[in-house]
Amino acid sequence: MASSSSPQRIFPLLSLILLLFSFSPISESSHQFCDAGIGHGASTCGVSSSSSSLSTKLLIKGGIVVNAHEMEAADVYVEGGIIVSVGPNIKVGDDVTVLDATGKFVMPGGIDPHTHLGMEFMGTETIDDFFSGQAAALAGGTTMHIDFVLPVNGSLLSGLEAYEKKSRKSCMDYGFHMAITKWDEHTSKEMEIMVKKKGINSFKFFMAYKGSFMVNDELLLEGFTKCKSLGALAMVHAENGDAVYEGQRRMIELGITGPEGHALSRPPVLEGEATARAIRLAGFVNTPLYVVHVMSVDAMEEISKARKSGQKVIGETVLSGLVLNDSWLWDPDFITAAKYVMSPPIRAAGHDKALQAALSMGVLQLVGTDHCTFNSTQKALGIDDFRKIPNGVNGIEERMHLVWNTMVESGQISVTDYVRLTSTECARLFNIYPRKGAIRAGSDADIIILNPNSSFEINAKSHHSRTDTNVYEGWKGKGKVEVTISGGRVVWENDELKVVPGSGKYIEMPPFGYLFNGIDKADAKYLSSMKAPVKRSRATV
Repeated sequence: MASSSSPQRIFPLLSLILLLFSFSPISESSHQFCDAGIGHGASTCGVSSSSSSLSTKLLIKGGIVVNAHEMEAADVYVEGGIIVSVGPNIKVGDDVTVLDATGKFVMPGGIDPHTHLGMEFMGTETIDDFFSGQAAALAGGTTMHIDFVLPVNGSLLSGLEAYEKKSRKSCMDYGFHMAITKWDEHTSKEMEIMVKKKGINSFKFFMAYKGSFMVNDELLLEGFTKCKSLGALAMVHAENGDAVYEGQRRMIELGITGPEGHALSRPPVLEGEATARAIRLAGFVNTPLYVVHVMSVDAMEEISKARKSGQKVIGETVLSGLVLNDSWLWDPDFITAAKYVMSPPIRAAGHDKALQAALSMGVLQLVGTDHCTFNSTQKALGIDDFRKIPNGVNGIEERMHLVWNTMVESGQISVTDYVRLTSTECARLFNIYPRKGAIRAGSDADIIILNPNSSFEINAKSHHSRTDTNVYEGWKGKGKVEVTISGGRVVWENDELKVVPGSGKYIEMPPFGYLFNGIDKADAKYLSSMKAPVKRSRATV
C-alpha cells in the first residue's frame, strides 16, 4: 500500500537527518575508454583501471538506506562484491573508496523480471544483445534481469545452450526463464533438468502467437501440473491467440494495414479472457500462476478477483503499460507509430492510470519492461502489413527513473514500496532473496544511489540501447540514479558507464519459492472434502 506521507514532505526531514552524518567526497575515476558497441547515441562509456569502478572495498556514506519494508540513515560497507555491514558511522581504512550519499537514497539495484535480449523473433533478432542491453540497464539503475530462453527445435536444452552462448558477453548478473512451446515426454524430462541442474525455476506458456509459440489448454494443463511437481512458477502470456488471429484477418479485410491495426486486432477483452482462463486452469491444478505484462483493466480485474478469493496469482505490469497510451499508434508517420507496437498492445488512455492504482493497492506485484528492441529498419518489415512489424519496445534503462517519477513523485507509493516493486518482490518470487533485492549484510553488492532532487531527460540520442528510437522520447522528470554498483564495482557514475563484457554472472534460482508454501495442505484439504470414493454394495439382479 502507498504510504500516507508524500515524498515531498519526507525529503526535507531526511535532509536534516542526513546532515548529522559525516561524509567524504566521491572518488574520481580516470583512464576511461568508450566502447562504440554500446548505444545508438554519443553516450560516454568505458572502464577504469584505477578508480572506484575496480575497487573491491567501498563505503557508501551519509545516505538513507531503503529496503522494502524500512529505511534508515546508515552507511554501507562493501568488500569483495558483498555487503559486509550496514550501520551508522562505519569507520574504514585509507584503502577504501568512499562514496558520498548525503541527501540521497541508497537502494538495492533494480531487478527486471521480463526481458528479451538477443532474441530471434518475427524474421529478425532484437537489436540489444546481452552486452548492450545490460549496459543500458546499468545506466538506468537495474543490476539484474531475467531473460526468456526459447527452445531450439522444441528442445529446452538446445535453447539453453544457445542462450548460454549469447550471454557470454554479459556485464551484469542475470537469470533465465524457459518458454514451453510444445509438449511430450521429452519436454517433461527436460523441464526436470532445467529445475534440478540448470537453476531455472519458471516456465512461460504463450497463449498467443498462433502458429509459432501458442499452446492450447491441454498443454497448459500438462505444463501447469509439471510446474507444480517441480516447484517451478508457471507464467503465461495471456491473450486469446485464436481470437487475435481472427482479429488480424478482419483488419486486413477492412484495409487496415498500419500499426493501428495491431491494437484493433487484439483488444483488451481478449487479454481478459485468456487471463481468466489461465487463472481458472491454474486453480484447477492448484499451482501458483504468474501473469506477465498485464496491460489492461480487463486482465487486472481478473487477477484482483482471483487474489481476493485466496488464489496465488501474481500480476506483473510493464513500464510501457504503466505510463503510455495507444494514441501514438495512430501517428501518420509509420516509423513513429511502429515503434510502439508490442503484445499485448499498449492500451487506450485510462488503462495506464488503472494499472498505476492497481500497483499502489497491491493488486499487481511488480514492474518489468518486456524490453524487446528493434530499430526502425527492422520495424519497417511490416510497413505494408502490421502483422509483420516485429513486436517490442524498450524500457530496461528507463524503468527505474519512470517508476520513481510516475509513482513516487506523485505520492501513489512510498519510497519503500518503490524498492519492493522494482527489486525485492522479484527476488522473493524467484527465490533469490536476500542475496538479491536487499541492502543487508551478506547480500550481493548490487546497489544504486538515487538523488530525489536531480532531474533526468530521456532521448534516443543519449540512451545506451542500440535502437535508434525510444518510446519514452522527451520524457523529463525528477529522481535520478546517479551511481550504480554491480557486484561491488561502480559501473555508472558521473553519467559515465564503466562496463566489461563477460563480467556478469549467471544466477541460479532454486525451486519451491514462497508461493508454494501451503500448497500441500490445500491439496490435502481438497481431497478430504471430496467425500469420495463412495463405498457402495453391489446390486443383485
